[in-house]
Order: sequence, then C-alpha cells, then structure tokens
Amino acid sequence: MSGGVAPKRAIVFQHDDDITLGNLEPVLREHGYEIHFVEADTVDVTALDPEDGDLVIVLGGEKGAYQTEEFPHLADEMRYIRARVEANKPIFGVCLGAQLMAGAFGARNYKGEKPDLGYQDIRLTEAGLASPLRHVQGVGMLVWHSDHYTLPAEATLLGTSTAYPNEAFSIGDYALAVQFHPEVTNEMHEAWTLGSRELFAANNVDADEWRALGRIHNPPMEAASRLMFGEWLDSLPR
Repeated sequence: MSGGVAPKRAIVFQHDDDITLGNLEPVLREHGYEIHFVEADTVDVTALDPEDGDLVIVLGGEKGAYQTEEFPHLADEMRYIRARVEANKPIFGVCLGAQLMAGAFGARNYKGEKPDLGYQDIRLTEAGLASPLRHVQGVGMLVWHSDHYTLPAEATLLGTSTAYPNEAFSIGDYALAVQFHPEVTNEMHEAWTLGSRELFAANNVDADEWRALGRIHNPPMEAASRLMFGEWLDSLPR
C-alpha cells in the first residue's frame, strides 16, 4: 500500500452464527479496521499468535465458559486471552468473551440459578464513570445469559447491576469486558427471540412483550453502545 495508512486488523472470535458484531461492526470500519473472523469452535486456537492483530474481540456464545472438558477450545481461548492481555495487546470481550477473560485470570465461571433476561441499568463504579462506559449510564443495556463469573484479582470493576454484580471490568490498560450485549441490533434481537422459545417458556417470558421491550430500548442502547465502543477504540495505541 503506497502513500496511505495501512488498515488496522481486528480479529473477531465468533462462537455462533447469530451472535455477530452487530452495530459494533460499522464503528470498527469507521475507525479504519479490517475485520478477520475466527470460527472459534473449529479453528485450532493454539496455532494462533495471541500478539497478532491490532485488536481482538471475543463475542458471546451458547456454551458456558466452565464447559472446558466438553469443549476444550474454550480452555485454549482462555490461554490465548491471558497471553494477549499480559502482552498489553487490546482485547474486548462480550458475554461469553467476558466470562472467558475472567476465567483466563483464575476467576470462577458457573451457571446461575436462573437466566438474566432484560434491560439493566448499569451502575458504574468510580472507575467506570471515568471510562468509555460512562456513555451507557442511565441506558437500559440488554442482558441475555445464564452464566456468571467471579471478578479476577487483576481486574478493575467498572459496572454492576441489580441482577449481576460483575457487568463490566477491565484488566490493565487495554482489556475491556462486558457481560451485557452492546452489539445487538433489531435483527439480532429478533433472531435470538426466535431461537429462545424453550428458554422463554421455562421463564414465563412472552415473546411479543419481549419484542416490544426491544423496540423501546434498542435505539438508545445502540447509540450508547456505539459511543462507548468508539471512545474505547480512540483510547487504544495507534
């Protein structure tokens, strides 16, 4: 490439076809990133260089971070994540990605007593208010998970909610993890709704009421998420 700036590379670990970058993808592209997807369930993670790429994003998935015996690639991902964080290379984890980041530093991952479903007000810590997460304050953020994790000793807690004590944390200067879903678009919300009939039935969630909640909360959530993610990208080393 002559006369221009080489594009930055974002490596995205994807665990499920319906769990994508969503509204975060245009933010990445606006910030000059080329996006390279890794199918985490099928790729040999041990063959990947954890220091490669300008940014790594680890998305959510249906598996639990504690299911490492059944799905060994999850343990491989945790080793990869730890190596990347210890090398001070930028990484962003969402839901399962956050759980894997916590597990990479010795935290306990475990299944909750019941799923957390809904739009939560993220209560920010002092550190959270001083971070890009300030943009989500007062905005209902989507939570859609059944699993929990304890906070690693190395982590700085950024946000909590009434449903979940560890909604967001950082490790060092360039590792950010959120349990909520800043990436969800209306299309993703509908796809997840269609795939959650058994979950909704077991937890007395009416699908039409759930869709109505999405129509109310998703627009401000997407706007806040893009501001949060964009500001975090701006803070990364160039």
